[in-house]
This record gives sequence, structure tokens and C-alpha cells, in this order.
Amino acid sequence: MTEHHPLGPPGSTTTIATIAHDVGVSVATVSKVLNGREDVSPGTRARVEASLDRHQYQRRTRRSSSATRRIDLVFHEFDTGWAMEVMRGVEAVTSVAGISLAVSQLGGAHRPASRWLDTLLGQRPLGVLFVLCHLSDAQQQLLRRQGVPFVVIDTDSATSASVPTVGSNNFNGGLLAARHLIELGHQRIAVISGPPDMLCSRARAAGFQSAHDEAGLTLDRELVRFGSFSAGTGHTHGLHLLQRPDRPTAIFAGSDIQAMGVLRAARRCGLRVPEDLSVIGYDNLPLATWTDPPLTTINQPLRDMAGIATQMLLDLSAGTEPATSRIDLVTELVVRESTAPPAPPH
Repeated sequence: MTEHHPLGPPGSTTTIATIAHDVGVSVATVSKVLNGREDVSPGTRARVEASLDRHQYQRRTRRSSSATRRIDLVFHEFDTGWAMEVMRGVEAVTSVAGISLAVSQLGGAHRPASRWLDTLLGQRPLGVLFVLCHLSDAQQQLLRRQGVPFVVIDTDSATSASVPTVGSNNFNGGLLAARHLIELGHQRIAVISGPPDMLCSRARAAGFQSAHDEAGLTLDRELVRFGSFSAGTGHTHGLHLLQRPDRPTAIFAGSDIQAMGVLRAARRCGLRVPEDLSVIGYDNLPLATWTDPPLTTINQPLRDMAGIATQMLLDLSAGTEPATSRIDLVTELVVRESTAPPAPPH
């Protein structure tokens, strides 16, 4: 009969070899799990993770007091106006705390590559803020094992309670935008949202649909478009929509930047805003007050979102768990001069 020796108090003398013995795998396999390698079967990974948690294993390479007092702010890609508001919100907190800030982007990808993550971990930041990008389960475990906290700003990871996330109520934003246009008398309204694989895009479109449902209006699916949050997408979809014989009398754009593209498309089609076409944006960026006409939009409190996420990250880095893992801030309608009742039929 094989004699089983006790492993001792959790976390006391637990080593990689101890975990390997407990699970019945090689030391190399445990090392792969600890380093976020993908070449481990899901079942084996789960057993190793369970043992690591059970014995409260901590890596021996803990952060020293001389570690870099810096957090990393990671965007899936830069958007000048939107990203700047987020950076301002983060910097307002880090400057007071005496923390430096490193900013990078993933070139449009919504998940960092393993090599990119290895480089980041080698620099030992206090923590990482991910904006509109998310991590695989293995990558999340890697960061946790390395003792590097992370917080996500408004992304698909919002669906996981285990990922600290700060966002805004996107469904409500879409609902408010459509209600405003319907109350003005518009019945044929188009929506141009963001990428369909992003939760915020789908939530805004769902809120838009809900406002139609409560008003007893049928939403023409031909008037629902998805794309990037860019001015180019707003312009391209705007032209297609406005050149239809049954064109919409109002367009809800998924971002203020998109709305700028819609405004240009309207001018190209010889339409006046708001006399011939109402346009409403999303985000309430500073530039929304400088468009011609000034843009009605949904205020998404980007600076507040970023500031709260940054403070949550600093608390986590200090060992303080947040009271909640998910915070959604309120979205509000800001009425300016780009929306009005539809022109009477000729």
C-alpha cells in the first residue's frame, strides 16, 4: 500500500513539486499552468488550479518594495477623442497617488498575445487597466499567480463576476436615444452601432429596439447597422441609409465620432441637420459641442469610469478587495441642436 504524506498547513511549505505530487502530474505541467501556457488539457488545468487554490500557493517571486510604481493602461486600439477622455480620468487619480502611467494598444485585437503579456509581466507593474479588451481564463490565472491585479473598463468581460469591471449602462443609453427621437415624432429611425461582437454595441442596439417596442413601432431591420466606432463607418453607413428611397428621418450613431461621419454623409446628400435629418451620438466627447450643429448625444461618463477603475486597481494592488466586482455608471441624454421633429411630408 502506498503511504500518503500530509501536505502540511496550506501555503506553509507548498512548492511546485508538492502540487505536482498532489495532482499526479509532472512539475513541468504545473509550471505550464502557472505560466499561462495553452498546451495543457482543460481537465488537467482545472485539477492543478484546484490544488493551487486549496494549498494557497503563491509564487516565490513576489513583488519587492522597489518594484515599479506604475500601472499599465491597455487599449484594444487608440481612438483619439474617446481614448483621451479615458486617459484623463486615469491620470487624475495616478498623479495624486504618485503613480506613473504607461499606455499601449493591441492594434485592434480584443485579447493580448501571450508574448505581449510576458513582456508586460517582466516589467512588474502595480496593475493593469484593460480598455475594451479582455483576457482568456489562462491569462487571468497567470496575472493572479504573478500577483498583478487587473481591472477592465467597459468590455465583454463584464459578464464575468470574477473580473473587476467598470462600465456604463449601455442598454439605457440606447433606450434614451430612441425615446428622444420617438418623442420628437420620428418613426423611421436608423441605428449605427459598434462591432457586433462587443457587448456594449449589442446592449445599445437592444435598448434602441426596446424603445420601439414600448412605443408600438416596428423597427425595420434594414435600418440596423454595425461596424467600428469610427467616422468612416458613420460616413459609409450614413450614405447607404440616406440614399435609400425610404431613407430614415433620424439616425442614432454609436459614438460621437461615428456621428461626425453621419453629419458629413448628410451634407453630401444635400440634407440639412436637423431640418431634414436628426442625428444623435454617444459618449458626449468635448468635440460634440463643436460640431455643426452642436450634437445631441448620450453622456457616457468616461472620465468617471476611468477614475473609478483606476482607484479600484490601486486598492487591489494594496491588498484591498472591492466591495463589488461590477460598477455601471448612469448614462444621460444631452440635448443640443442636431435633433428636431421630422419635417412634414410634402
